[in-house]
Amino acid sequence: MPESLVARAAQRGVTTLALTDHDDTGGLAAARAAAAEHGIRLIDGVEISVTWHGQTLHIVGLGIDPSDAVLQAGLEATRGGRADRAERMIAAFEALGIAGSRDGAQQFAANPQLIGRTHFARFLVTQGVVKDIKTAFKRFLGGGQPCYVPHEWATLDAAVSWINGSGGTAVLAHPGRYPLDTAQMRALLSEFRDLGGAAIEVVSSSHRPHHYAAFAAHARQFGLAASAGSDFHSPHESYHDLGRLPELPTGLTPVWEVLN
Repeated sequence: MPESLVARAAQRGVTTLALTDHDDTGGLAAARAAAAEHGIRLIDGVEISVTWHGQTLHIVGLGIDPSDAVLQAGLEATRGGRADRAERMIAAFEALGIAGSRDGAQQFAANPQLIGRTHFARFLVTQGVVKDIKTAFKRFLGGGQPCYVPHEWATLDAAVSWINGSGGTAVLAHPGRYPLDTAQMRALLSEFRDLGGAAIEVVSSSHRPHHYAAFAAHARQFGLAASAGSDFHSPHESYHDLGRLPELPTGLTPVWEVLN
């Protein structure tokens, strides 16, 4: 819950926090109230699912206006796609003889329209089908596995437009997770920048030390600000706890200093 997340952040000395739920802004009001109680600067955010040349990407919007009508319409359409994909994944689990995946996944999703792979992964862990989230993706939910369902998400152009139109700043999230070679990454960053993208996540829980230098160099090359994100979901599912990320490399402009 947003209140618990903010309380955990406060306990770990976090002074600035962005809440960026996937394709939804419903938790921001509660997070904002909790942040005010704990003296934390809360940045309104969202993480939008995007398809770019057949590859799923995540574009984070920071400093958005969650009441923006165009942004909300876009997010609603994206959530509709999530619901359809979830039904196809449920059918795939049933074909494997794994029953109860709908109810099992829903218990981990605050919004039943937003059931995603992580919720199914948690269900598999609770049922003893796999030992942990990583194994659930490796055996069932990752690309090419029996319960993986590809989907065409929002376009990169649309996601950046929704974010910028709401007064926010568009950030390419955890680029080290995408199976792109150097030429493809440069093509992505060039297009992202030209569409109005403003920052790249340099430090992430998904990144290793060699990624920090590589994406710092990309930020400098393309004139992008630098972001840092824990991608924190829960104490048992995240590589880094809140407030435990390394510092950004020197010589970069932190994105939180350029937000509107």
